[in-house]
Amino acid sequence: MESEIESLLQPIADELGLEILKVSLGGGGRRQTLKVVVDKAGGVSADSLTRISRGLALQMDAEDLIKGAYMLEVTSPGLDWPLQSEADFRRHQGEWIKVSLIEGTSLEGRNLGPVERSDDDSDADVCFTLLIEEKKAKDNHEEVISMAEVQKVVRSINWSEVSRNS
Repeated sequence: MESEIESLLQPIADELGLEILKVSLGGGGRRQTLKVVVDKAGGVSADSLTRISRGLALQMDAEDLIKGAYMLEVTSPGLDWPLQSEADFRRHQGEWIKVSLIEGTSLEGRNLGPVERSDDDSDADVCFTLLIEEKKAKDNHEEVISMAEVQKVVRSINWSEVSRNS
């Protein structure tokens, strides 16, 4: 069912320049919840969320895929939404991220985006470059990190940068 709903949603998302991250139908009984998560570089405006919601609601009513009442929730991902794919790292390039490594340590820095792969690297793990900003700019350095080493990557807030800009 989710794939059918996603196919109804895709033209609307394409028109608004949004990527569909997740479509899930949950809950039981009389009132199911249809949750849609969309995103784009720079974030999603409230207007875009409203347009997605209205467009999908019209499509769903016309197709009558869900029998009975349902609740439609259209949202963008929060800071704790995990980055996992090349598209995620591309979409959030330049943003501050926190990387929790499998070994138990963590790093924070600026996401410089996915490492470009050649066609013969199609089976390789997703890798991304992280700019680690030290107290002295001359000590800043880049690290290439493989998702094979990672437990979780999420967007974060660089509080030093926030306080400098206040």
